[in-house]
Parts: sequence; C-alpha cells; structure tokens
Amino acid sequence: MAPKLQQFVSPGKGNGVQATASIRRGELVYSAKPLASCVSNKLSKEVCHHCFTRRETLLRCSQCKMARYCNITCQKRAWCDHKRECKCLRSLLPRIPTDSVRLAARLIFALLSPSENSSEELYTLEEHESHLSSMSEQKKQGLSHLASMLQLYLTQEVPVQEMTSALPPSCQEPLNLIAKVTCNCFTISDGELQEIGVGLYPSLSLLNHDCRPNCVMVFEGTNLQLRAVRDINPEEELTISYVETLSLTEDRQRQLEDQYHFTCHCQRCDSQDTDRLMLSGKEETQSLLKEALPKLEDLKAESTLLENCRHLLSTVGGDVPEENLYKLRMTDHAVDASIQLELWEEAVGYGKKTLPAYRQYYPDPHPVHGVQLMRVGKLQHYLEHIKDAFDTFRQVCGMKSCSS
Repeated sequence: MAPKLQQFVSPGKGNGVQATASIRRGELVYSAKPLASCVSNKLSKEVCHHCFTRRETLLRCSQCKMARYCNITCQKRAWCDHKRECKCLRSLLPRIPTDSVRLAARLIFALLSPSENSSEELYTLEEHESHLSSMSEQKKQGLSHLASMLQLYLTQEVPVQEMTSALPPSCQEPLNLIAKVTCNCFTISDGELQEIGVGLYPSLSLLNHDCRPNCVMVFEGTNLQLRAVRDINPEEELTISYVETLSLTEDRQRQLEDQYHFTCHCQRCDSQDTDRLMLSGKEETQSLLKEALPKLEDLKAESTLLENCRHLLSTVGGDVPEENLYKLRMTDHAVDASIQLELWEEAVGYGKKTLPAYRQYYPDPHPVHGVQLMRVGKLQHYLEHIKDAFDTFRQVCGMKSCSS
C-alpha cells in the first residue's frame, strides 16, 4: 500500500486505515487492481468483460454465449481469466448465476492461478469478516441458496479437494466464502458513476464507513482509485461511505445495519444535521413527492414518467425548495426522461436546477458533483449555449485543479 497509509486499530471499529502524512483534497491516495471482478449480469450485453468499457456492439464468446468483448484483442487478453468460467457457464445454460456467485467463482479461479503481478496486500481474504453470526436466519438462508449455486456452478471445473487447497481455512466452506464476498465486494462504476460490475479489493476492505467521508472511490475500468475529498491530517483515519450519502439518517442506518451489520454513530448520524435541509419545505406538500417517487421509478414509458414529473414539480412549486431530497430526486428523473426523449432544452432546464443542491450535498472535488456538471455542460454545448457551457466546464476544471 502507498507509503502515506498504514493499517491501524480504529477505536470502536476494529481494523482501519490512517494517514501517515498530510493528504490534500483531490489527491490520489491509493490505486488498486481487483483480486477478482465481473461485469454485472444486467449489463453483460453492453459492457466488455475484459476492459469494462461500454460499447454498442460487442463480440460474443461463441462457447458460453454470455461473455462479450470490444474486439479480438480484449477477448484474447481475457481468456486466462475466462476459460474456467466459460466451462462453468456452459454447464448451467440457460441459467446464469448471480453476480455474487460469479464473483466468488472468479475469486477461486484467481487463487488457483495467482498472478505474477499480484501486489502485496495489507489485508488478506482470511481476515475479511463474513458477519454470519450477526445475520438473521432469513438472510443466512438466502446466502445458503447462493452457496449451493456456487457448488453446482463449480462442480465440473473445480473439484472439492482443489478448491480446499486453494482457499484459506475460513473460506473453504462455501457459505462463509459467499458471505465474505457479499459483505466486502465493491460496486465498479463507469465514468458517469453508473454501476457496471463488482470486484474484490482486499486492502480497501480495511476502510471504515463514515456518512461524511474524507475519501471516495472512482474507477478507470476495473482499476480502483481512492481520492481524498477533504484535507486529511497525519494519523487521521481514512473513511469512505458504504451507502448513498444523499439519503436520510434513518434510511442510511437501516441499510448499514441490513447489509453491513453495524449501527453508525458518525457525527452526521448523531446530529442529523443534513436531514433538516433534505426535508425543508412544507411537509404536506413534499409528501406528494415522497409518495409518488416509488411509483415513478417503476414506470417504463419515459413519456409517462416525464409527464408525471412535470405535473408534480409544477404542483409543489416554491413550497418545496430545490434542496429537498424528494424534489431533487424527482428533478433528476425529469432530467433522465427528457434526455431519453431528446427534449434537450427541457433536460438542461431541469439539470441546472439540480446544481446548487449537488454542490451543497457533494462539496468539491466530489465526483458526483463533477459528473452532474458535465451532464449539464454537454447539454448546453449540444444546444450551442456556448457561454453557459464554457462557464459550466470551467467549474469542472476548477474541481480538477484541486487534485493537481
């Protein structure tokens, strides 16, 4: 790991990572390749299974019919990782295992054939927590089904004795392995922060959670970059957020308890300071947005979605400010629907309304704010609103200068 970092025991949290020197906001803190990774099933036809690039047309593996690649070069480079997976996929056709099962299998394949380029890790697979002892019986049962699928998936390619010899003792039981994978994997995202896959990065599993973190993770393909979003002092702990930070304290804590099995006591949770801003506006009016959002997210027709967003946003008007969580989410839905329907002027209008809230909730140089600025800037440029586009892109460049 980078010399500015070291493992330490974080009070009340167990293992953690702290800075050994000053780190500036925007600075690249650490970079890592995954021990194992895979493209998400739902995007398997849109993303190259080697370089994780989105493409309109991809070459399909003629054998398993699932893996897809940019070109012959990507296919050849992927073969050493895909050849065992390919046999397993063929054995289950037409069924496709879940992302977590495929990732666990790829982890086993990686451990059976360790790469010469494998970097030294501060945190090993053996040290990863499975949290089985704190899980509900219902969740354990769900993981047991995944463990059974993993065993079936590997039957013809990895004999039990070979799997046992490859894995550390605490991972040899399929249920323990699946639990470790689901609790410690990271979502891999593209340049617009949209999910495209999952991966295991052992040392970065040391990073503890905070609802107002001082670091964020961004990806170039499967290469993970840890960047500081605030100045960090020597001996200060490095933190990331395990969940979406643009959510209420109650919702964040519920997700952390359900998925990661701990109760968060960070400063933001204890003070609930941002909840007041996220719930600002007339209570009875914003409840219209809150109740409508789950139904809107299920709508398939973009025209119907946009029509509903227009009506609701017009109805609440100034009674609910743009910083309100439910209004911001609905405005984002309006942006996406407008783009899909190629209503560019409407899209840029809604997009501009979101920017002050994004700046407030994701202070520079946070990548989420940067991506939203880029979306608006590209729309302005397409519409030949050159001065506006220049001003928007200049804000993005200002964010980048924080890390230079």
